[in-house]
Amino acid sequence: MSEQPLRVLVGKIGLDGHDRGAKVIAQALRDAGMEVIYTGLRQTPEQIVETALQEDVQVIGLSILSGAHMQLLPPVLEMLREQESHDIMVIVGGIIPREDITYLKEQGVSEVFTPGSTTEDIIEFIRQKVKQNR
Repeated sequence: MSEQPLRVLVGKIGLDGHDRGAKVIAQALRDAGMEVIYTGLRQTPEQIVETALQEDVQVIGLSILSGAHMQLLPPVLEMLREQESHDIMVIVGGIIPREDITYLKEQGVSEVFTPGSTTEDIIEFIRQKVKQNR
């Protein structure tokens, strides 16, 4: 019996209007054999969590370039805990200052991918982390 492909939600949270990077990541994940649900631009934390639960994803990948990561990510993580879905891994990519990364990881973000991260790095991280959690 073959394994089901990993299901990953890729989204743009907040008022960020630039989604080229998120689309590149979504396509790379698809090319790597993952099922990708792309939510599009200007999603609220509530919309992200609701879609993740409806789509039964193992991973949420959020792209943030607006600088609002400290306001937008903690509510996503809190809502996942409230739904007893803290097993859904949350990763983030974008312009995130180094000094904010520790706080975001303490809140429950599994990894933060900053500019210069490769799609291969992201794919490998997802595969390894999900394999550890199975």
